Amino acid sequence: MNEGLPFQDGEQVLLIDQRGKRHLLFLRKSDTFHSDRGWIAHDAIIGQPEGSWIRSSLGLRHMALRPTLAEFVLEMPRGAQVIYPKDLAMILFWADIFPGARVLEAGTGSGALTLALLRAVGPEGRVITYEQRDEFARRALANIHIRLGEVGNLTVRLGPVQDGIADEGPVDRVVLDLPEPWKLTRLVAGVLRPGGIFLAYVPTIIQSHQLSEALHREPHWALVETFEALMRPWNIEGQSVRPFHRMVAHTGFITVARRVVPEEDGSPAPRLAPESDRAE
Repeated sequence: MNEGLPFQDGEQVLLIDQRGKRHLLFLRKSDTFHSDRGWIAHDAIIGQPEGSWIRSSLGLRHMALRPTLAEFVLEMPRGAQVIYPKDLAMILFWADIFPGARVLEAGTGSGALTLALLRAVGPEGRVITYEQRDEFARRALANIHIRLGEVGNLTVRLGPVQDGIADEGPVDRVVLDLPEPWKLTRLVAGVLRPGGIFLAYVPTIIQSHQLSEALHREPHWALVETFEALMRPWNIEGQSVRPFHRMVAHTGFITVARRVVPEEDGSPAPRLAPESDRAE
């Protein structure tokens, strides 16, 4: 990305009209963007600084910005449903993804989480991602290349993660976006280093319950927690202050656990106390 530089031919731009409607497009010399708000020549954007106002053929203003990762994720082409930015933010924080980390991911989908992981681990880290469907893997790679260009710290495996996970360790973090993560907890324990973090993202509380119970039964896991992220936007205009009528409420459940060294007798770790009791 060309942060701080004027817009250039071949890069992405996010056009936002005065209604707040967003359009993600590639800038190409001599091309034209058309919408119900009129047309805009790409040449009118190329060479302008980020944050410029561009007028359409109807005289209506559009703001030109480089898309953030969250904006790109919501607008990018997709094969599978993407993880929402609010959940991506929670995943990166609760999985404690750090620069230089070696992360194993399964369930690449359209590449939203992979993109977030790659940016968090930085050039010194590595992301190894598994995807069973070839068309999803191809779409994810295309999205990654659009956003990041060529990346040298990504390994994409086509196939079930259980077929290759034993050869991937040791890793610092494991992040799964799969329908039955409880079937993988023992395999994950074999490649995740002690002290490492396991995180799984699932759509239903039934899946979360099965995963949580599996983690509690096994002596390699401690500090198991499950939660969801709700984001409620507010409209603030003058004296009108109210929540939006619509919000992105439930999107998925996040379960995290720490990999620990089992006690010699194989006893499971104690369950995590409720947050209200932890300070006592």
